[in-house]
Amino acid sequence: MKKAVVYYSASGVTRNKARELAAAEQADLIELVPAELYTAADLDWTDKGSRSTREMNDAKSRPALVRQPDVSGYDEIFLGFPIWWGLAPRIVETFLDHADLQKAAVVPFATSGGSGIAKAEKALIRAYPDIRFVPGRLLNGRIDPEQLKFWADAAGE
Repeated sequence: MKKAVVYYSASGVTRNKARELAAAEQADLIELVPAELYTAADLDWTDKGSRSTREMNDAKSRPALVRQPDVSGYDEIFLGFPIWWGLAPRIVETFLDHADLQKAAVVPFATSGGSGIAKAEKALIRAYPDIRFVPGRLLNGRIDPEQLKFWADAAGE
């Protein structure tokens, strides 16, 4: 089974979890890189005019990627992101809009300072009914590598 960990990380927290997961699963690691990188001001969730706030308030917003990764050859994709406003950042939707996921199971995982993953998962399932999503998990804090592998292996079954 060919696996990939595809992720977007604004601050590096999700990147660290993606790397841990890719190592545990011996999966390819693919970063979603925005064409226009986010600055600290862009990510200020307390500023109603910040770029991230504007994007999250616009369901049709699709920030451009440097490159759309080809994931057509994967059987399982772990899709990682930070939780923004209870949801996946819009750049994740940019990826999903153009990804060939016909044969892949997609397992969301997220990092968050306070929100769970359930709302984000439900929104993705609703927005992308043709994608075969598998229940995901919030990956906050230190996770024992064996427990991470156990969860990831079970998610793919």
